[in-house]
Amino acid sequence: MNRKRKYTLCGGAVMVLLLGHLTTALEVPLDLQQPPTITHQSPKDYIIDPRENIVIHCEAKGKPHPSFSWTRNGTHFDVDKDPKVITKPNSGTLIIDTSGEKAEVYEGVYQCTARNQHGTAVSNDIVIRQSKSPLWSKERNEPITVQVGVSLVLHCRPPAGLPPPIIFWMDNNFQRLPQNSRVSQALNGDLYFSNVLIEDTRSDYICYARFPHTQTIQQKQPITVTVLDDRPAGERAPSFMYPSGMNSTTQILRGETLELECIADGLPTPEISWDKESGELPRSRLSFLNFQKSLRISEVTEADGGEYRCMASNHLGSAYHIITVVVKAAPFWISAPRNLILAPEESGMLTCLAGGSPKPTITWSINGNSIENSPNDPRRKIEDNMVILSNVQTGSSAVYQCNASNEFGYLLANAFVSVLAEPPRLLTPPNYVYQVISNRPAMLDCASFGSPLPKISWFKDGQTLLDGEMYLVHENGTLQITAAQPKHSGKYTCVATNNQGSKENHVYLEVKEPTRILQQPEYKVVQRGAKAVFECKVTHDPTLILVMIWLKDKGELPDDDRFVVDSDSLTINNVMEQDEGTYTCIMNTTLDQDSASAMLTVVERPDPPIDLELTDQRERSVQLTWIPGDEHNSPIQVFLIQYEDSLHEPGMWNNLTEVEGTSTTVLLDLSPYVYYSFRVLALNDVGLSEPSLPSSQYRTNPAQPDENPSNVEVAGTEPDNMVISWQELTGLQSNGPGLQYKVSWRRQDVGGDWMSVTVANVSEYIVSDTPTFVPYEVTVQAENNYGPGPKPEVVLGYSGEDRPMVPPESVQMVVQNSTLAEVHWKPIPSSAVRGRMLGYKVRYWKERSLLREDSQPEDPRVLILSGNETEGHLPDLHPYSQYVISVLAFNSKGDGPPSAGQHFETPEGVPGPPAFIRITNSYLDSLTVEWGPPVDDNGRLTGYMLRYQPVNNTEELKELTFLANETSVTLENLKYSTRYMFYFNAMTIKGAGPAITTAITIMDEALIRQPAIEAGKGTEPPSHPVSPVSQSVQPPFYKARPVGPVFGSVNFSLEEDHAILNWEYSGTEKNVFVEYVSDNSKEAWKREFVNGSQTYRLKGLKAGVTYRVRVVAKDHAHVTVHSTDELLIAVPAMTSRQVDIATQGWFIGLMCAIALLILILLIVCFIKRNKGGKYPVKEKEEAHQDPEIQPMKEDDGTFGEYSDTEDHKPLKGSRSPSNGTVKKDDSDDSLVDYGEGGDGQFNEDGSFIGQYSGKKEKDTAEGNESSEAPSPVNAMNSFV
Repeated sequence: MNRKRKYTLCGGAVMVLLLGHLTTALEVPLDLQQPPTITHQSPKDYIIDPRENIVIHCEAKGKPHPSFSWTRNGTHFDVDKDPKVITKPNSGTLIIDTSGEKAEVYEGVYQCTARNQHGTAVSNDIVIRQSKSPLWSKERNEPITVQVGVSLVLHCRPPAGLPPPIIFWMDNNFQRLPQNSRVSQALNGDLYFSNVLIEDTRSDYICYARFPHTQTIQQKQPITVTVLDDRPAGERAPSFMYPSGMNSTTQILRGETLELECIADGLPTPEISWDKESGELPRSRLSFLNFQKSLRISEVTEADGGEYRCMASNHLGSAYHIITVVVKAAPFWISAPRNLILAPEESGMLTCLAGGSPKPTITWSINGNSIENSPNDPRRKIEDNMVILSNVQTGSSAVYQCNASNEFGYLLANAFVSVLAEPPRLLTPPNYVYQVISNRPAMLDCASFGSPLPKISWFKDGQTLLDGEMYLVHENGTLQITAAQPKHSGKYTCVATNNQGSKENHVYLEVKEPTRILQQPEYKVVQRGAKAVFECKVTHDPTLILVMIWLKDKGELPDDDRFVVDSDSLTINNVMEQDEGTYTCIMNTTLDQDSASAMLTVVERPDPPIDLELTDQRERSVQLTWIPGDEHNSPIQVFLIQYEDSLHEPGMWNNLTEVEGTSTTVLLDLSPYVYYSFRVLALNDVGLSEPSLPSSQYRTNPAQPDENPSNVEVAGTEPDNMVISWQELTGLQSNGPGLQYKVSWRRQDVGGDWMSVTVANVSEYIVSDTPTFVPYEVTVQAENNYGPGPKPEVVLGYSGEDRPMVPPESVQMVVQNSTLAEVHWKPIPSSAVRGRMLGYKVRYWKERSLLREDSQPEDPRVLILSGNETEGHLPDLHPYSQYVISVLAFNSKGDGPPSAGQHFETPEGVPGPPAFIRITNSYLDSLTVEWGPPVDDNGRLTGYMLRYQPVNNTEELKELTFLANETSVTLENLKYSTRYMFYFNAMTIKGAGPAITTAITIMDEALIRQPAIEAGKGTEPPSHPVSPVSQSVQPPFYKARPVGPVFGSVNFSLEEDHAILNWEYSGTEKNVFVEYVSDNSKEAWKREFVNGSQTYRLKGLKAGVTYRVRVVAKDHAHVTVHSTDELLIAVPAMTSRQVDIATQGWFIGLMCAIALLILILLIVCFIKRNKGGKYPVKEKEEAHQDPEIQPMKEDDGTFGEYSDTEDHKPLKGSRSPSNGTVKKDDSDDSLVDYGEGGDGQFNEDGSFIGQYSGKKEKDTAEGNESSEAPSPVNAMNSFV
């Protein structure tokens, strides 16, 4: 690493490079020889308390440890000769015992010297002075008498103390005198009055002086001030009381605090303002005190010099004063000399740069002696502010002193030059682990010492780190990573090298993720008693421990169980007013922290207003004033004023008016003859306050009414009367006693005189014997004992109504089609209405059907037409029917007479759907369709139309028509195991009506709905033919979907261990389920969801079990809203499908082998029988306990076909039966049913009777057996 020494002259004007060696202030380890260094000393100006011992500090280090000596006032101070002076062991600090001795004896200028064999260091000149708190000089203060309005100055003139005292004014009760822009204390302690008032008269204006070192307070004699007002001073423009004149100058030293003040008199009291003539005021270091009269600038710099103007102004004029500020500077360091470590034969330089105004003088000393008086050394050279050393030798160590001084002070610095040869040593602990937050600077220390000064090199992972944007190596060897990233983590090595050797050290850097608050707490406005939750969610490096701290107003949270701190939130339960404040969430780790704050504002309903006062009381108004209650942090929006009328409604408070929340007074308009009490309520965002206490009662005098009754209405209740009604006046509106109403009326159409009547305590009057429905003019006027109210408004109304007198005429009908007709009529004359015409009513009803003579009339329907409409349409008529119609007018009184009934007929229409469709006699390739005529024929039926085709097939739709008297048809040549869709319509001369549809699969009828076979019993024949592949909900025929239910027909088909269900559904609910349960079982229904389909495969059904099945629709709450009837599905004991193996060679061979085996067994049995033995049938039965031999099952699992018992030949496409069943009868010895024919049996001597037969005699009992040759499998099963 290249290291350079930089030398700067006069603020950096000159740079000197010497031998490529960078000098730096180094700490020499104390185990090495070195000159003394002053480490601690007392301040230059040391003011002591005479009541305490004097301690003058002087501490130094060095090797060998230095010895100490003192000078006092420039001469040697022999501490050993003064018994009151003690030197601390191994230290130069003096402790002077002042007991029994005046401390002022030891006042003077002290300087400490620390020396060893390598050099001498000296301290500053320490000036010891005793603090003083002199007594106030005795004086007699004459009373002061002034006129109102004049200015006044009360002088304090405190005694000079060391340090200066603190001044304040108080009265005899030790209470500070109040100060303001008119009365204030100046910097010198005087009390200034810009103008005096009568209340300034007092006899205890006392100035106090507090001396901080001695902690004593002294007071001046009280001053008496009397203010007269017999010749008051008039108003005047401002003028300055201090400072005087137009200009003044003040001097301040750099770094001190500047205080300027301007105090002006004037009436009215002037206002003071400040500005700077050239430049701006330093806002960051500026403050205004003493009611803008004082300007303070801290840490003064040369830039603060200049002209400051203070301005005093009132409405009569202004005055200003210019203060010129001159900034001087005691010496201050620009570059103080630093200790220099040099190896023999090296060179170096000491630099001493100081600033000040005026410019300081620099002088050098060596080991406490002036360098000019020291022995000449050719290797040392003095140039201006530098001491240049070259080719130093061992033993030339020394301490150099630099002194910079001007008229305002001095600076003294010690810097030693130590000459030694030392190999590098590293002072930073080894293997130290540095942790830093990502994107922040990382500082890896490599503190070292050596002479010559070691060269520092840094390595990471064996690579040298060079200075650049990412890495920076400081003079002291510290490696700085400007913005640490995770990639910078790892092991670093620093190596210190000089000509004496080298040394290395390892440190480690870990870069951590920063702590960040992701969700900051938010400002909360919470009502008292509610809960406030502040959230503070954070992310941080998982390897660092996170500590969360909550503060309230920068302090700890209250010790209260209502405050609950969770991992990422603060909850305050039952919020109170004292909980209001700023809450701060601080997330701390060992390396960083993040914080966020939010305010909590507690709001509540406002407190009720107080101090209600009535002023400006008049006949019809009063001024109400109040003081608002506490708003509780929610501004008052509205004040609600209520009143109580204790004369008319005692105890009842009514709303009178509202005013804005910023108002505290309102002028209230009042009514006569009311005993008022008022109260005020305040409303804010939280709610309405409690009412204030009532005001005093205010009574108004009676007067005539100001208003008449409202809502005057005129209407008749009978054809010969007229009812006049109104809303009565309240007690507040009556304005006086004796309230009554004058009711007047006359006919509008003929004019005439007004008729009137006066009533009281009522709200209506009935005028009798009026003509029916004629117009009247009506007025209602209020009166009381003090006169009538204002002229009333005229209200127009009508007398009572009566029903219309005549029916409409010329009623005509126009039939549009079979379901719609139109009716017309002429309106009745207006004179016949006798009231307000409301409209017409058209009554019509179906009298009979034109097709059936025995039809019954329907209930009448009414079409209401409002106003003067004279035509209407009659919808939803029944085709091919006769109707009756009549029309009448109606008004608010009722219906008029109807017109004479008229008849009209509707033409024929298309019929409704057939009543039902039924599928019967379903065989392998044919079936029978039966149907019933439609319920609504809507005319004369001309026939039926049937269309059908296979489902999901492109075959053309086949169409058949039938006469009206036909009710069934047999369809031939259908395809086996094919699903067909049927469409069936009825027809009239108007065309075909809506179709009824159904679907069916052509399959073997014998395998459907087979009852379970119990042990020892045969099957019972079905009572009626059953569709082999499809059944509907009881009974088994098909109907058109009714209008109400959403489920139509439900069909099913069986295939091996499952059933296929399909149904019709028109509901809106999407949650459709198939539910099923075993018949006669108490188990819960099982449910399977249907995904929007109308077909479902129900799997997992057990053979030989009967199930109850239904389809249901449920709402979103899983409540059943629609359901089909229950459907019984009987699963046969064996449902299988076999291929036709009768023609297979291997099958024929197997049959022959089985037949030969049976023949051998029969011969053996016959021989045993002939020998007298009995055939052991019982033993064979016990060999297998199952009474029913389980059928064999083929893999394809389809149903066998139903065969004709008369035909021994297999039908086309037929297959062998797959169900062979062995049944027991009552005889244990009988072998009947061993063969399939049923005729074969054994006689008594054991001989076999009969033979295998292909004819079947138990078809009704065992309908699932075939008429083909007996199955060898069945025969074999009987012997297993």
